[in-house]
Amino acid sequence: MSDGPKAFARWLRPDRVGAVAIALIVVSVAWRAGLAARGWFSQDEFVIAAQVLDARLDPDFLLRTFNNHLMPGGLLTAWLMVRLAGFASWPWVLMLAVGQAAVGVAVYRLLRDLLPPGWGLLIPLALFVFSPLTLEVSSLWLVGLLLLPVQLALVLAVRAQVRYVRSRRRRHLAMVALWLLFGLLFDPKALLIAPLLFLLTVLLFTAGPLWRSLVTAVRRHWPVWLLLAVLSGSYLAFYLTRPARALDQVTSFGQAFTFLGDLVGVTVVPGLLGGPWRWAYAGDGPPLVDPYPVAMWLSWLVLATLVVATVVRRRSAARAWLLLACYLGLVTAFFAVTSLGGVLGPMVGTVPRFVADGVPVAAICVGVALFGLRDGGEEPDTPRPLPGPPRALGSVVVGRVAIAVLVVVGFGTVWSTVKFGDNWSTKHGREYLATTQAELAAAPADTVFLDTIVPDRVVAGYFWPDNLQSHFFRPAERQPEFVEVAELPVTFDAEGRIRPVRIEGVKVLPGQVSDCGHLVESGRTARIPLAAPVEEWPYVVEFGYLSSGEATATMRLGEATREIPLRSGLHQLYFPLAGAGEAIEVTIDTPDITLCTRLITVGRVVPAS
Repeated sequence: MSDGPKAFARWLRPDRVGAVAIALIVVSVAWRAGLAARGWFSQDEFVIAAQVLDARLDPDFLLRTFNNHLMPGGLLTAWLMVRLAGFASWPWVLMLAVGQAAVGVAVYRLLRDLLPPGWGLLIPLALFVFSPLTLEVSSLWLVGLLLLPVQLALVLAVRAQVRYVRSRRRRHLAMVALWLLFGLLFDPKALLIAPLLFLLTVLLFTAGPLWRSLVTAVRRHWPVWLLLAVLSGSYLAFYLTRPARALDQVTSFGQAFTFLGDLVGVTVVPGLLGGPWRWAYAGDGPPLVDPYPVAMWLSWLVLATLVVATVVRRRSAARAWLLLACYLGLVTAFFAVTSLGGVLGPMVGTVPRFVADGVPVAAICVGVALFGLRDGGEEPDTPRPLPGPPRALGSVVVGRVAIAVLVVVGFGTVWSTVKFGDNWSTKHGREYLATTQAELAAAPADTVFLDTIVPDRVVAGYFWPDNLQSHFFRPAERQPEFVEVAELPVTFDAEGRIRPVRIEGVKVLPGQVSDCGHLVESGRTARIPLAAPVEEWPYVVEFGYLSSGEATATMRLGEATREIPLRSGLHQLYFPLAGAGEAIEVTIDTPDITLCTRLITVGRVVPAS
């Protein structure tokens, strides 16, 4: 048979391993899409959705930082999605599913290039596509918007680097650069791709002792290192010119060691073996890992046994595990520099998304440790028999133990995923919005609201001013009408029901004018002392008065002033006034008008019971 028919026959031959791999990817994507659909928007998503509706699609918007993330690709996608879909969740679920499928296929193709062919490819593939450590990436649309492209860029950059090392063709070098730039469009963490490629080349594709491998890799592949250094350095230089809040840097060695212990011991190791099995509730956001102590220590024991067994059996295993350890070290250093010093620093090590990009690296390293490198690796890698019992008996025992471990890990993965879904399905923001939309539909047309914050469990207070109702409701189908000054305003309570307004805060001292309280006359400024001084803040003032006629008055609190309309008779006004001081000053600008007041309260809006 000629080469042409032979090649055609091979093409027609069923690829059973590939078919099972595609089935695993499809099952994983479908399962996770169902989990994502049970959840909804969370804190950051509400904030960025409101900001998108205020922004023009221009370089100033795309090149801004969001929570210190330079993410023009993410902001472009968010701008389009929010304006097209608003608070609808299905477009985001679809986006996450497509991203997961793309990364899953890319991981399988990389494993097929990197490892010997056979059914063993499915083990590292399953480790990646079903890992509980990536559940947050496949459920929370902003996290997926940032990290799915970074995962894809990492995997495809590694694949291009492997091909470049084996062939030295420039087109693969160009693809390395292209995928690095693609990742950097979505998150600065893609900077870790460059050192990962260097470590992978030194440890897996260069022969000899480590120092000699390092020198050889630098000398032999210097064009790729120069290109990666120029791209990464240029990006970092530009990033440092962007306005951003101060980095939350680590404050002590103890804090760094605690973070490292949480990241590796509590999150990564249990996560690679089906954990964490138990999740800590974190409000509307994704849950934090909270493994059972016994299960956590058993996972460490199983991993240590796997490391020892593979290192004894295969030469490349030690370097594969070293590669994984080095990458986790890079992740630790990255967050030690950027995220450990803030109020959320103590829990950073238990947030699984921070190691989501390490999961494809773990799949690569586990695959190499178990099965070695495919033809083309620099290091000769023939398996060595395990010491101890006769080979046949040893193979039976090892096989049975391996099957038992895989069953336990598989059960743990299913349990962890189910529990994550139960936790993720609780969404106060979804319930709050649904209630407010129903209330707005039933409210009279002249209903007006004073702007105030949404409950902390919907959007936390540290997001101010993006936790204001006027920001939160921008993407909603029905929006409240917010006013600056009103006599009968309303607000939403913690559940989203419409309630009358009450001001909770500091009142003025009683006035000394009989049957009047504090008297204010045209042409004279009345200084009305507060019961206690107030610090600088955007307050709301409740002003009850009795006026002899219609007029305009100026209210002053420290340096802040506001003009308000007065009506004849007894009335009550509510209006915002951002200031500080010990007294409210009232000046009537209209001649021949007097008013009396006993009620002035400076504070915050709360719903009346």
